[in-house]
Amino acid sequence: MSYSLVWFKRDLRWQDHAALAQAAAIGPVRCIYVIEPELWLQPDCALQHYEFLRESLQVLDAHLRTMGGCVEIHTGELPEVLTRLWREAPFSGLYSHEETGNGFTYARDLKVGAWCQANGVIWREFVQFGVVRRLKNRNQWQGEWEKHMASPTQEFESLTFWRSPSPEPFVMYAPGHLRHNPPLRQMGGRKHALETLHSFLNARSLGYRGGISSPLSAPDACSRLSVYLAYGCISMREVVQQTRAHIAQLPPLASRHRAGLTAFTSRLYWHCHFIQKLESEPAIEWRNMHRGYDGLREQDFDFEKFEALKDARTGWPMVDACVTMLRETGWLNFRMRAMLVSVAAYPLWLHWRPVGEWLATQFLDYEPGIHWSQLQMQSGTSGINTTRVYNPIKQAQDHDPKGIFVRRWLPAMRHIPNTWLFEPWKMPVELQHSVGIKVGFELATPIVDLATATRESKHKLHTLRKTTEVRQGKEAVVEKHASRKTTPRTTKAKPINTNSDQQLGFNF
Repeated sequence: MSYSLVWFKRDLRWQDHAALAQAAAIGPVRCIYVIEPELWLQPDCALQHYEFLRESLQVLDAHLRTMGGCVEIHTGELPEVLTRLWREAPFSGLYSHEETGNGFTYARDLKVGAWCQANGVIWREFVQFGVVRRLKNRNQWQGEWEKHMASPTQEFESLTFWRSPSPEPFVMYAPGHLRHNPPLRQMGGRKHALETLHSFLNARSLGYRGGISSPLSAPDACSRLSVYLAYGCISMREVVQQTRAHIAQLPPLASRHRAGLTAFTSRLYWHCHFIQKLESEPAIEWRNMHRGYDGLREQDFDFEKFEALKDARTGWPMVDACVTMLRETGWLNFRMRAMLVSVAAYPLWLHWRPVGEWLATQFLDYEPGIHWSQLQMQSGTSGINTTRVYNPIKQAQDHDPKGIFVRRWLPAMRHIPNTWLFEPWKMPVELQHSVGIKVGFELATPIVDLATATRESKHKLHTLRKTTEVRQGKEAVVEKHASRKTTPRTTKAKPINTNSDQQLGFNF
């Protein structure tokens, strides 16, 4: 019996799944997920990603079994797996979502395309986010995003599987080399995604505006949907449509609630805007978006400073607390993520690529398109954004004035008097003795002088930025990657101010 092969990747749901719905409309389907050994050897992969994916697949498999099917788990490189399946029972077509992933998935998709062409198989791919493949002109992008988000969700009336599922229970074993699975991370699966969306729309979004910057309030004020969008447990279109529907039914006096959800909707737009950059230029994963910045930091990489950052030993309590929280939970709010990258890029003068590989393993919600664009923007190599340097002492004063956050994640800080909360390394020796904390042992001392190192790094960047080569190269980056977002009343799309903090505001 002929069937359509549905290939699940980072789209682990059954509702609004265009590939599954379109395949189901034709006839019997066979659903697969492929564990690709080489994918899990990439430097941006961690055990937490695999485990979250496994949990999400298990939920998907359980639901499909209620309809008489399952998700088959295969292991191997895609062309080899497709060849095995084809020899077992030829399929009439391959169905999947488009993926804007890391360099490995880009190269793998080229191989899958070549395999399909060689075997006479039609591969139909469908839009996953509001990302446009082979986009010719950035001026067209906003309209395409709105069109996709307003279109009806893709559902199937019935689902027929090409054969009955195996009676064997669902099993996926993690590759033995993978490490890092935070004990307090979010759990995978569509059920958790829907519960998270529901709690945000109905309650937590009241604190969205004003609550997403501080690491104290952000875990509740942020939507916490980023990982469920990254793995496709819920579709972007579902989130946009449900959010807009919720805004429409709010009473007139619910201005705070409406403002929070409106701001959140804007961040959903920016989510896709950044992924579009990687879709349009895959090379920004490993090379500077503006080539005039090549060589800026690459030759000065200090591995001791990098290890201190990864080990939460920079000496700046806010930075070390954020690294510790990230290590334990797999999540951190956007402002604190930006601060970590800023500290790495400026006072520590670290090239963004190794820092980005490490952070990719730490972020449960790692989304390559957003991740690499943001790494470059925060490091000053995009060529079109204002230099953003986050002072970790000021960030602590602004967003953790009572030291609640740093004391939670850095036990030694619980002994530090409030007077020395932001610069504990300046405590007199006698006071250190009295509280039982020795700076340099229980608490690290700053690995560089913050003011001096920041001033020197900004001077290096701005000196390069003033050169003719760099100034002339900016226009091409703006043309290819800058947003053209407009208000509904605007008749002609124009690039927005690329120095605007709005581009930083897609925090979930």
